[in-house]
Amino acid sequence: MGATIKGDIQRGRGVFLRITEKATGMAELEVDLVVVPIDGSEESETAVEYAVTIADSYGAAVHALHVLGEPTVRAINRGAVDEGDVADDTEAFSDRVTEIAAEADVEMSTSIAAGFSTEVKTLHPGSVVLDTAEQLAADFIVVPREPATDAESDVLEKAAEYVLLYASQPVLSV
Repeated sequence: MGATIKGDIQRGRGVFLRITEKATGMAELEVDLVVVPIDGSEESETAVEYAVTIADSYGAAVHALHVLGEPTVRAINRGAVDEGDVADDTEAFSDRVTEIAAEADVEMSTSIAAGFSTEVKTLHPGSVVLDTAEQLAADFIVVPREPATDAESDVLEKAAEYVLLYASQPVLSV
């Protein structure tokens, strides 16, 4: 069955997304909450723009989950980085993504989670994203899949691979 165009949407820095409606006889997608993992990178900001576009199209809200990667978690555990400084950095980026949502009049919530642990072997950035999506009853997930420009920051690339394999929700990888 084919799809018919519902509308074209352009946001932010040239982000372009085409939203489609399924052909007659198929269930229409209902979206109340979109989850998007972020890490402070440009790539994650772009993913937020897509998440906001989808949320705006469906009258949904967005939850941005700031996932801390292995280098950051290890640095906090060693005392090489102050946990308060990390919180300040994530809060500053969360403020930026909240502004993106506000520009589109989309409700935004945020949280922070470690995507790595020296104590829990099964903790993976992707499982953190999926666990959060399940806890919040998210209907859609947007993940940045492009490698971050910072070589040490591959947390979202790892999360994207995992989420694409195991998510029960629809996923947009950007």
